[in-house]
Amino acid sequence: MKASLRLRASFLSLIMLVAFLGVWQIAVSGVGKTAAMDPEYAAMMGDSATTGKSAIPGPIDIAETIWGHLKDPFYDHGANDKGLGIQLAYSIARVGIGYTLAMIVAIPTGFLIGMSPLMNKALDPFIQLLRPVSPLAWMPLALYTIKDAGLSAIFVIFICSLWPMLINTAFGVASTRTEWLNVARTLEVGPLRRAFTIVLPAAAPTIVTGMRISIGIAWLVIVAAEMLVGGTGIGYFVWNQWNNLSLANVITSILVIGLVGMVLDQLLARAQRLVTFPE
Repeated sequence: MKASLRLRASFLSLIMLVAFLGVWQIAVSGVGKTAAMDPEYAAMMGDSATTGKSAIPGPIDIAETIWGHLKDPFYDHGANDKGLGIQLAYSIARVGIGYTLAMIVAIPTGFLIGMSPLMNKALDPFIQLLRPVSPLAWMPLALYTIKDAGLSAIFVIFICSLWPMLINTAFGVASTRTEWLNVARTLEVGPLRRAFTIVLPAAAPTIVTGMRISIGIAWLVIVAAEMLVGGTGIGYFVWNQWNNLSLANVITSILVIGLVGMVLDQLLARAQRLVTFPE
């Protein structure tokens, strides 16, 4: 039954995609005709109007652009002309470093908060004060103190990844069933062993949920951060292509950003299923 439902859903998704691409191609094909009939519109659109071609790329143009990037994704022609693969690698590396640092800080701190009511009360005001601050608001301070665009972007990823993991870890640890902890105390199980053998397995689904939320936020924020700091990265690539008025490359970048974000989310979703329903 589930396989049949999955097959029908995939078929429906394919139909929707084909319909969307067809409408998109027809819509951009009609812009050139409109421009030819309207002199003012033609003057605004420039060369694309005089050739009867839309300034907005269609699916065929996007496919050609994607193929061009796939043929040589790692070219390097200077500071402002690097392949999409290189730009993507910079962004993934920054997210990976910032995200890993956030894990190292957030999960142990979350355990401390969840297991100690005193630490929970003591740290809660700081968490509530800093958590609502937009990660990008930290960028000017990071650039001034760190004085390196790449490291500043990593710091922003660290900040934005920290809070979901910290809060979810604390909640999962604090929600561990009391009777399990009472049995451990009766058996005189030490705090460290109790944390690893009882609390961690019980809190694991909630911790991985926080990690999944964090990776989505981190990937979203890195694009905006790289637009601000420039230099390298998929965010900078999008902004640079916009400055060059290359809409085909902008749309291609959007598709790549969405694809990578989906892959990262699915990896954490798989981990979440494993800790919730061990195989």
